[in-house]
Amino acid sequence: MDIPAGVKKLIALAIEEDLGMGDITSVLTIPEDKKARARVISKEACVIAGLPFAREAFAQIDPEVEFKPLVEDGEKAKKGDVIAHVRGKARSLLAGERLALNILQHLSGIATLTSQYAQKLKGTKAKIVDTRKTLPNLRYMEKYAVRAGGGANHRFALYDAILIKDNHIKAAGGVKKAIRLAKGQMHLMKVEIEVKDIGEFKAALEEGADVIMLDNMGLREMRECVRLNRGRALIEASGNVTMERVREIAATGVDIISAGALTHSAPAADISMKIE
Repeated sequence: MDIPAGVKKLIALAIEEDLGMGDITSVLTIPEDKKARARVISKEACVIAGLPFAREAFAQIDPEVEFKPLVEDGEKAKKGDVIAHVRGKARSLLAGERLALNILQHLSGIATLTSQYAQKLKGTKAKIVDTRKTLPNLRYMEKYAVRAGGGANHRFALYDAILIKDNHIKAAGGVKKAIRLAKGQMHLMKVEIEVKDIGEFKAALEEGADVIMLDNMGLREMRECVRLNRGRALIEASGNVTMERVREIAATGVDIISAGALTHSAPAADISMKIE
């Protein structure tokens, strides 16, 4: 894959943060020309994500390091599976170990959690999507991991989609006025609006919103909104989306379910690297 320049720069900054002037321990204990081979091992069942970024980390440290994935991002690994081989100077392998593992553990954790949510939605029309609740500067990688786990991406940032939220509604002077202002000035983009109750939903529907987000509504309210909608707008459910509730939310008939937990609350997968 082509890694964006901004992500490559972020990896370079991470290397600078961790490696600085050099790995003192490795310099003192390992001959400069010592070659080594290592295995990257999944220590628990998980969905793998982040292999291209891990390879990039090693490549920036030492272009001669060979990073050979044995699986593809999006594949499930079992406990004990070797997911990649790494060859090169021992010092280079150790210099890149922590950063590469941090990337793989974090992104595989996101992919695994997303996969679990996606499995809960099997047989329904709803799809699970992420949010902008990502760590600063890690959004590209985190949203990549969501896709690897079988989820879909919501808007990437403030600039690529219109999403009118509660504070926009307040500042604009109401649901209908906010939609009217957005549609009046941007004819080629869909307009999504967040609503908190059935009254606001009806107003959004009447004004021609393309996507309506039901914010923290109960299941009964969601079902009523779906009934009133009759397929006119896409309906998104958001707020209090948990693994326990996601199937019930999907059963109301909504089209999209967004969950910030996919990126902000995914536990890291347990992955290690062992030199042979």
